[in-house]
Amino acid sequence: MGNNITLGKYIPNDTFFHRLDPRCKIILLFSFMITIFIQLGIVGYIVLGLVTLVCFILSKIKIITIIKSLKPMWFMVVFIFIVNLLVVKDGTPWRIWKITIYSEAVFSTLRVAYRLILLISTSTIFTATTKPLDITIAIEDLFGFLKKVVNVHILSMVISIALRFIPTILDETYRIMRAQASRGVDFVHGKLKEKAVAITSLIIPLFISAFSRSADLADAMEARSYNPYAKRTRYRKLKWHFKDTIMLFLTLGLMIAFIVLSALKVPLDSILLGWLIWDINVL
Repeated sequence: MGNNITLGKYIPNDTFFHRLDPRCKIILLFSFMITIFIQLGIVGYIVLGLVTLVCFILSKIKIITIIKSLKPMWFMVVFIFIVNLLVVKDGTPWRIWKITIYSEAVFSTLRVAYRLILLISTSTIFTATTKPLDITIAIEDLFGFLKKVVNVHILSMVISIALRFIPTILDETYRIMRAQASRGVDFVHGKLKEKAVAITSLIIPLFISAFSRSADLADAMEARSYNPYAKRTRYRKLKWHFKDTIMLFLTLGLMIAFIVLSALKVPLDSILLGWLIWDINVL
């Protein structure tokens, strides 16, 4: 099960995305995340999906890797769908057995699920193509203007260590679940109280293991005379290339275009539908 862990795990390779400056990749990631939440209808979702697909191709990450990283998302989608069924009462009512489901509840869940897929996919591409050390240096460089307010190095180190520990903690979770299952603990079946006891048998050793790992890491850093407040020098220097500038302008241009079109309320879906109807009539 540990091999299924992909989010937060660096995958060594020599691709276009691996060679991009990590500072550029961070800006691209946050710009794309902002763009995802701009309402532009079906056309906007298609464009974002195509952009994500191009990123997959350029990073040479296997589709199965992304599918594995999406596994934890489905529980959230089901939960959101149940909440929408109870709250959302807009749209066309659909009668299924004795339950009335409104179309807007379904479409709203689909929009959320699609956005989550894009967010997790792009985050996986970022962590899979960027070394944790590069993330630390990039964050420290990007937020250098905040040095007088906060210790940027500590902030960047905390973020990079947190990203580094995601696959480790998940791997530990699966290991503890297998160990508890061999002792007869059932995480799937049983009443609510029994499930709560089963989850407790997972959470407690997981917390103990996490604190133990963090203490070992702190001791290792202290043994190497690590001091976050000391003046630091770098062996590794980040270099900004022309391709980083091109990717930055393309992504920022896409985000600005989405913002402008959304502010002007341009009916892209209607335009696309009209174009398709005209094209069919011509044929």
